[in-house]
Amino acid sequence: MNPINNPFAPGAGAPPPELAGRATIREQVRVATERARLGRPAKSVMLIGLRGTGKTVLLDQMRRDAEQAGMRVIRIEAPEKRSLPAVLAPELRLALLNLSRTEAAKSFAVRGLRALAGFVKTLKVTYSDIEVGLDFEAEPGLADNGDLEVDLTTLLAQAGLAAQAAGTALILFMDELQYVPEAQLAALVTALHRCAQDTLPVMLVGAGLPQLRGRMGKAKSYAERLFDFPEIGPLATPDARRAIEAPCLQENVLIEAAAVKRILDQTQGYPYFLQEWGKQAWDVASNNRITLADVEAASKLAVAALDESFFRIRFERLTLIEKDYLYAMAQLGPGPHRSGAIADHLKRGVQSLAPTRASLINKGMVWSPTHGETAFTVPLFDEFMKRIMAGDATN
Repeated sequence: MNPINNPFAPGAGAPPPELAGRATIREQVRVATERARLGRPAKSVMLIGLRGTGKTVLLDQMRRDAEQAGMRVIRIEAPEKRSLPAVLAPELRLALLNLSRTEAAKSFAVRGLRALAGFVKTLKVTYSDIEVGLDFEAEPGLADNGDLEVDLTTLLAQAGLAAQAAGTALILFMDELQYVPEAQLAALVTALHRCAQDTLPVMLVGAGLPQLRGRMGKAKSYAERLFDFPEIGPLATPDARRAIEAPCLQENVLIEAAAVKRILDQTQGYPYFLQEWGKQAWDVASNNRITLADVEAASKLAVAALDESFFRIRFERLTLIEKDYLYAMAQLGPGPHRSGAIADHLKRGVQSLAPTRASLINKGMVWSPTHGETAFTVPLFDEFMKRIMAGDATN
């Protein structure tokens, strides 16, 4: 069939043609943001899930939902090698400038921009990667103490006052939060806590890997009361089926029930994999019909595509000992696995492997479901490790 008309979108963060199975969490966030706008208690939300579950797609859709409802939004991805102040400051500047165009909020927004000037000038000593244009002179004593926790609290509170005066809410949408260092994460949680205490309309809707829940609790013990932590996992069978069938129906393409079932079996309902299998099956098929035979042929192409992109980009970041560690996990099965079992398989002591495990957690490759256990953060990565390591061994 014509690949130009292929509706499936397996790109990183690309919106799928059918966002199935996420209506409940979208409604939860909509209600929370509307409550925040009205000055009523509302918990911030942290989406927790493995790679490939569609957290980024969902986060972006909820950002669009909030924008359409008239909220002021900030969208940030927390990179591994940049500080939180560096990525947050430019976006806060834009939000405050937008708020300053509302007459009722202008004075509050301008004071927020003065707070931002003090925040940047003072903290640039510590966080040299902060680069942002300054529109007003700093106000002495406003967000310029040089303590991130204190200054970020003052800055977000001032932004909250501006949003409140404008009759809206400021919603921070932040992805990959597991990469934010603990002290910076603690400062963010503290600032949000103060806004909640003062009933200011400031909320965070974030997303991260499963270890983020524990990291936030470690950063600030009250984080579990400040946030809801919905788990974003694979789609239930009816939703996964709709994610495949609905786009085909919209393009007047028939997909056989056996073909759909085979896709669901291969992908285990993970949204990213559903898109990859859907794309490959479409490209293989002909005559506006996707058959079981088409899916069987497409499966080989889908696995190859995942191996060369989704999986390999993570594999290439690993050291040799990290690859050996993950290969040992893969040979033990999908997991999770006890640290002792992995060490036994490698014929090493548990303590000698602790730095390797810690490095893999920091890189977002594994996480610890319970004390002493290790699991992959990337679905089906165990099968990839078997394929790639066996291939390396034969070269």
